[in-house]
Amino acid sequence: MCALPAVMLLDLKLPKVSGLEVLKAIRADDRTKHLPVVILTSSNEDKDRLGAYDYCANSYVVKPVDFDQFVAAAVQLGLYWLGLNAPPPRREI
Repeated sequence: MCALPAVMLLDLKLPKVSGLEVLKAIRADDRTKHLPVVILTSSNEDKDRLGAYDYCANSYVVKPVDFDQFVAAAVQLGLYWLGLNAPPPRREI
């Protein structure tokens, strides 16, 4: 049995494959289709947001450019997804 992470942070701009393709694969696999996925990216384009939600992203966050703001956003994401969010029940995989 392999333990899944509580949440996945996924960038759309990856070097070899699109983050949307990764998200599509995550949602197509029974083992990971309920894994909470937060898109954390520099893109604020409508087509990217629509694509992310088309593949059932749980959230879409535009990364702040400023480092201190990025750290603050990461802390807030962690507090929400690891503290407040009620995740789907764990399944054995």
